[in-house]
Amino acid sequence: MVYPLTCVYALDCAKRVRGLLNGDCMAFEEYDKFEQDELVRKWLRENGMSIVVGVLIGLVGIFGWQQWRSHQARNEGAASQLYQQARVAQLTGKPDVAMQLTEQLKNDHAKSAYAVFAVSDLARQQVQDKQLDKAEASLQWAEKHAAEPPLKALILVRIARLELARDQAKAALATLDRVPAGSFQGMAQELRGDALVKEGRTDDARKAYQTAMSALSKDAPQRGALQMKLDDLAAAGKQGA
Repeated sequence: MVYPLTCVYALDCAKRVRGLLNGDCMAFEEYDKFEQDELVRKWLRENGMSIVVGVLIGLVGIFGWQQWRSHQARNEGAASQLYQQARVAQLTGKPDVAMQLTEQLKNDHAKSAYAVFAVSDLARQQVQDKQLDKAEASLQWAEKHAAEPPLKALILVRIARLELARDQAKAALATLDRVPAGSFQGMAQELRGDALVKEGRTDDARKAYQTAMSALSKDAPQRGALQMKLDDLAAAGKQGA
């Protein structure tokens, strides 16, 4: 049985804007946390039935297939429970318990998307705790084991953001080049713009920010912060003229 996810996440628009203006990563953390939650729900919608529904017709030789599907369903059910327990532990201030459950997912269910979700959550916490080396290792594991293209793309964006936080702008740009076109373009292009600013490539940065703006819906909360970055580049250009 696959258990429904019950975590509810609140997005604070003002906090995101302040974070971007202060040059930290917290705004992106809230945004891509929302994106991962959407991926979890989408993954469950698309795969939930295939996990729990067994073979319906008892044809010759199908018994072994039924057994295999039953085994897969039990494994996914167990992985789902572990993931939910890890999330609850993290949200209730029990990081050691969350770590143990995440390690169990990595060891026992490495091929499950739930393991990738859990390790990605762990990396976010490690970034917040300034454990950047550990966060990098976690994200590398998650990227290696992510089978779903959207999830792999989101993890690549997170890796790029971590590289940028470590003043590795060139590495961040190379990682962003691996993100498929059309995947999380709002986040990816804004990060690209940030990296290009660090590289002193203001014209290219402006184009990246404009591309990010075009990828966002008109009511997207991060549009305000993006516009401020574009305004800053325009003001800097006038001063240098």
